[in-house]
Amino acid sequence: MTQAKPQFSTFQEYLSHSADLDNRYEWIDGELIELPPESEFNLSIANFLFLKLVNAGIPLRLVHPHACELQVPILQPGDAANRYPDLVVLRQEHLPLTQRRLTITLEMPPPRLVVEVVSPGQSNRERDYNRKRAQYAKRSIPEYWLIDPECQVVIVLELINHQDDYQEMGRFQGNTPIISSIGTLNLTAMDIFKLA
Repeated sequence: MTQAKPQFSTFQEYLSHSADLDNRYEWIDGELIELPPESEFNLSIANFLFLKLVNAGIPLRLVHPHACELQVPILQPGDAANRYPDLVVLRQEHLPLTQRRLTITLEMPPPRLVVEVVSPGQSNRERDYNRKRAQYAKRSIPEYWLIDPECQVVIVLELINHQDDYQEMGRFQGNTPIISSIGTLNLTAMDIFKLA
């Protein structure tokens, strides 16, 4: 017997019903689309960054690899209304707001940083480089990292003066230290990509 997928007309309705679901879903055009499991490599990069950020002094409870859901604005048809970045750095004020569910809604302040590890394939590249970038910028997330294993580059993007699009602050390859507004990380692209 085939079970009908639930349909939701508002994000609040999605939130109240999706708490009962076991997997991660994106909410697209009122429908739930199950997300596939992450690759081992993407998980390893996110976990490695988690360790580096915590060792750099960011409180453990503020750094979340693969677990934090972000509500994002829908900018064009087919955009997901929620994203699960590979890594999110929250603000201290998020802690009491996420006691019941690790979801940052549009009514909450934006996180400090989101990181996406670009998966292989043109549609994944388009989503991370363009669609997510536009949604995160519109959500006023101050810093966005694209980690691209195929090109062996870490791209650090920042919102300047609350603009609607990110400015590229640096493309980091090899042993060049990654510079970020998040703090001194003692981290290079080579450190990340040698996990492969």
